Amino acid sequence: METLRVQLLAEKGEISVPSQYVQPPETRPQIEKTNVKAAVPVIDLSSRTNLLDELKKACKEWGAFQVINHKVPISLLDDMRRVGRTFFEGRTMEEKLKYSCDSASPASEGYGSRMLVASNDTVLDWRDYFDHHTLPSSRRNPSHWPESPADYRKVVAEYSDHMKALAQELLGLVSESLDLTCQCIENVVGEFYQNITISYYPPCPQPELTLGLQSHSDFGAITLLIQDDVGGLEVFNNGEWVSVNPMSNAICVILADQTEIITNGEYKSAQHRAVTNAGRSRLSVATFHDPAKTRQISPALHPPRYRPVIYGDYVSSWYTKGPEGKRNLDALLL
Repeated sequence: METLRVQLLAEKGEISVPSQYVQPPETRPQIEKTNVKAAVPVIDLSSRTNLLDELKKACKEWGAFQVINHKVPISLLDDMRRVGRTFFEGRTMEEKLKYSCDSASPASEGYGSRMLVASNDTVLDWRDYFDHHTLPSSRRNPSHWPESPADYRKVVAEYSDHMKALAQELLGLVSESLDLTCQCIENVVGEFYQNITISYYPPCPQPELTLGLQSHSDFGAITLLIQDDVGGLEVFNNGEWVSVNPMSNAICVILADQTEIITNGEYKSAQHRAVTNAGRSRLSVATFHDPAKTRQISPALHPPRYRPVIYGDYVSSWYTKGPEGKRNLDALLL
């Protein structure tokens, strides 16, 4: 069983990070911030005036945006952050390791640190995580999730249902913004396979050498993410890394690769990463909405710019080769 956790490394108080976490010079974050004037768009879902135009612009130019007035109770966002932080900071390592995921199997449910298959020699990310299989309901087994705090399982289940509803609403709006029928993208994706991943980024003694999460685009359909007040999520836009301003009442929407394929490249999946810092731990919660592994994904617009792909084949390629930005998606271009 893999028992090395980044949190343990951080608590040792070493002044330098182990070599397997050191990024090559070309991918290291620029800690001294440049004057990036761009900002990830914030869209108010309660305002229907110009909503589709705003959405179209954000999807075309960024592939990511934040939404407010999204109908998900803010108290639920706070609860999700609270139960996640309690697991990572309020339990002993022995208690946490009872929930260890299978390190030999990519994306297995539970507590882990390494996301890629063991044969991949990619530099390791400075983070630990807990991955929950939440939808379809046949995959949802709360006994695999922490028992403590007492409302942990209830909060995750309720959060899962709210995220599904929001993902459906957003994919409908994205479809409409391209003059497609409201159900178009969701019909191609099919039933959502939803995972909720709580990521915990301990303080890092050398944040200028590491990444909490390396640069990648998500491989499913749509990701909904919340941050705490620390911040660290960055989106690549026009050749620059732009920080996503943490807003406690906002949900960050990240378009993923299958949506880029379905929209025939009209909308781009967002390349993003997480940076670390020396002073504070950081927590984020990402909810992934993906097709079934057997689902074939192909463009809804013509002429097609991407060849059709069986989603499970796409995922296997990602986990074996590593993300490296958007290389896996570019391989499908016709």
